[in-house]
Amino acid sequence: MAKTAISKPEPGTVVLRPSRGWTALNLRDLWLYRELVFFMTWRDLKVRYKQTLLGVSWAVLNPFLQMVVFSIFFGELAKVSSDGLPYPIFAYTALLPWTLFANALNNASRSLVSHQNMVTKIYFPRLLLPLASVMAGVVDFLLAFLVLIGMMIYYNATGATHLTLNWAMLTLPLFLLLALVTALGVALWLSALYVKYRDVNYIIPFLAEVWKFVSPVVYSTSMVPAKWQFVYALNPMAGVVNGFRWALLGTQTAPDLRLAISAAMAVIVLVSGLFYFRSMEKTFADTI
Repeated sequence: MAKTAISKPEPGTVVLRPSRGWTALNLRDLWLYRELVFFMTWRDLKVRYKQTLLGVSWAVLNPFLQMVVFSIFFGELAKVSSDGLPYPIFAYTALLPWTLFANALNNASRSLVSHQNMVTKIYFPRLLLPLASVMAGVVDFLLAFLVLIGMMIYYNATGATHLTLNWAMLTLPLFLLLALVTALGVALWLSALYVKYRDVNYIIPFLAEVWKFVSPVVYSTSMVPAKWQFVYALNPMAGVVNGFRWALLGTQTAPDLRLAISAAMAVIVLVSGLFYFRSMEKTFADTI
């Protein structure tokens, strides 16, 4: 019986094969499609602020208005401890990474369904969609960070604080990275689940609100009983918020074993999310 010769694919041809084992992540594809990551990130930013009255000002108004509300109810009325710092700057410093995380979680978790025409019609690494949504939030973060610099200058000028440049501020990108890793890890789980279960759309806002209050955004970690500190550190965003306050405001939340626990949990969530996302990826086009 004659054997049929199998022709080799032409150069530049993408061959799709079932994924197996630990090599299934194919993270090399992210580098090959790096220009698409940039394009999708830029597109997300343009769509988000297209035909808005205030445009990118919303990136600043969101955390700023939350800070005003928290300062009135938690700072003035409830007298929540702010580690000896003015409550507005104490809260705003925490709201910066939290808003980045919450927005990335909301946008990235819905990214596959929002771009279902792309998912069903063309080939590209689906991981690019949640990744681009997370990266788009960094631009908003940088804009809102300018307000924090202004607040630090103001409170220094009034004598309410004595904040100075120090080496701890150099660690800020690491805490920012930890926030992004956490957001992407959770978003990978939720985005893959959202394709199959549309109930996730209702769970996301609820999850974000509950997560905010189990993170030290409106209160200090010192209010958590000592016996629960290490359990509390299982929340990666606790390490992020404490890190931001330590790096920028000099609070007594310097990196220690609790931060290591938070970072380890963030990595676990990201790695498990990557494998779950990749295992579900082959069914996205049929299910969505």
